[in-house]
Amino acid sequence: MSPVDSTTPAGRVAAIYDIYGNLPALEAVLREIQRERVEQIVVGGDVVPGPMPREVMALLVDLEIPVRFIRGDGERAVLARLDGVETDSVPEQFREIIRWSGEELTHEQARLQADWPETLPVAVAGLGDVLFCHGTPRRDNEIFTCLTPDASLGPVFEHVRAHVVVCGHTHMQFDRWVGDARVVNAGSVGMPFGEPGAYWLLLGPDIELRHTEYDLAAAAARVRATEYPHADEFAAQNVLQPPPESEMLELFERAALQ
Repeated sequence: MSPVDSTTPAGRVAAIYDIYGNLPALEAVLREIQRERVEQIVVGGDVVPGPMPREVMALLVDLEIPVRFIRGDGERAVLARLDGVETDSVPEQFREIIRWSGEELTHEQARLQADWPETLPVAVAGLGDVLFCHGTPRRDNEIFTCLTPDASLGPVFEHVRAHVVVCGHTHMQFDRWVGDARVVNAGSVGMPFGEPGAYWLLLGPDIELRHTEYDLAAAAARVRATEYPHADEFAAQNVLQPPPESEMLELFERAALQ
């Protein structure tokens, strides 16, 4: 992994979030990123859990493009399980996935994830100060969507001084304003809601919401060839035919900011 010069504003920055061990989706996005002459990549958390966690981590840390990471609630749950802690925030039906994903990581990969910060400020040319977080600036699992009222979001962003905030966690892209801050959701590389494919952001000098198509049938076959506990379900429901965005918006708005 190449070093990052944090003293000067970055030119073009790619934000890739919520990969969930989906190696084929990540490979497709990285091919597009390389064509775009991106100077830096920010990985916004929830690299794990998922069907190919070790391979995804190996690919990310071996890139020639400088990469910086933040930790999501997925990494937090996996690392807690590796430490022998079963967190109440993980529903019973997902605990096998958390355990399996942690066991797939090498010791060095787990150590790297433990060192990732929860938020990351980056100066981006044309945009100014950008704050990367996973859920919100105050909590990695806090939920809000494009439909959450501005009045409800005031306390979440009132102390943020960045011009732009990039978040993820809900797997659906949006670009909105909350007070004086432009708040953008990167969407999900590996577990999208809505149209199949991989979603990410290109920042600098403006912000582009990107969608990368890839061979879904081949990706589903690769997922099914793993020993991931829910491989068939992941291939069918997260690769080939993700849940509709309208359905997930309704579900997430009921849980927003709780």
